[in-house]
Amino acid sequence: MLVAAAIPLASGIAGCKSGIAVAPGPQQLRLVAEARWPHRLGFQGTAVGGLSGIDYDPLRREYLLLSDDRSDLAPARFYSAQWSAAPGAEAPRLVDVAVFRQADGTPWPSRRRAPRNTPVPDPEALRLRPDTDTVLWTSEGDAPRGFGPTLYESRRDGALIREIPLPDTFQPDPTGRRGTRDNLGLEGLALTPDATHAWLAMESALIQDGPIPTVAAPGGPCRFTQIDLATRKATRQIAYLPDAIPLRPLVPGMPADNGVSEVLMIDAHRMLVLERAYATGVGNSLRLYEIDTRTATDTLALEALSPDNHTAAPKKLVADFAALGLSRLDNSEGLCWGPDLPNGSRLLVAVSDDNFNPLQITQFAAFEFTG
Repeated sequence: MLVAAAIPLASGIAGCKSGIAVAPGPQQLRLVAEARWPHRLGFQGTAVGGLSGIDYDPLRREYLLLSDDRSDLAPARFYSAQWSAAPGAEAPRLVDVAVFRQADGTPWPSRRRAPRNTPVPDPEALRLRPDTDTVLWTSEGDAPRGFGPTLYESRRDGALIREIPLPDTFQPDPTGRRGTRDNLGLEGLALTPDATHAWLAMESALIQDGPIPTVAAPGGPCRFTQIDLATRKATRQIAYLPDAIPLRPLVPGMPADNGVSEVLMIDAHRMLVLERAYATGVGNSLRLYEIDTRTATDTLALEALSPDNHTAAPKKLVADFAALGLSRLDNSEGLCWGPDLPNGSRLLVAVSDDNFNPLQITQFAAFEFTG
């Protein structure tokens, strides 16, 4: 989750540096439709916002939208909405909201009310399992309270089915020497086309794997972990190196960052990776890359990543959102495939997380994917 307030870009995006070769190519996205929701739109007693994940249900013809509210404004939840995603179409129409529930059937508590031994989910990504009609969703965790990232599976009504264990390397360390950094945990979730495996993407490097990005350097690699949904076991893991921060803050020393905000499978092996950056006083950068998960070494058994013990996935630029004609770039954190377009092309839909901040927007954008 990117917490800083977003401001419209004042200028073009500066060049970025990366330790992995980025192959240039033509833009593979064409803007089809764009829409917004008003700040803190009210729906069934909840404030709508913080939309960090999106997926499409072709049977119900609905989009599922995950809020990253940590049960502060309302219990952890996801929405369903309908949208034609056609040129000039109205904003999506909300249909329903489902509250995630704990194993005992009660909603998740806020951090202020949670017992010490109870994690408070920080929802960040969501995927519908079409074979079971259930929802996979991730929590970034709560490192200050000792809870690491988590993968959950719930029914469509929010009832918890199971928690899927993750490798110990993700768990926070009280000494601060290993594990997930606070607010830089599981940010992306992809499902393979056969729905047998999930890929979990870290926003930034684990502490033991390297530093966070700067304007001058890309920082450490992010781990992408493949989970077998039948066995609940991690079967493979690869490294992905995000760009250095591509924007310089208006005032040197002010906050700026870059990291992975979402992943989405193109087919059984190729994956789209969305990098989202922010610089104070300048705004957001959104760049979409493509990788082949077969081209990187397996890092699952490595306690710490270093340049000499693995090969990260090479990446190819698919599109720079600054060149796609959007009215504004904001904190986009969700990607999904929508219904195919009339010409047979795939529809790629993105949603932005406004962090419940009036300076930001909840933006829906639909693109024709020509890759």
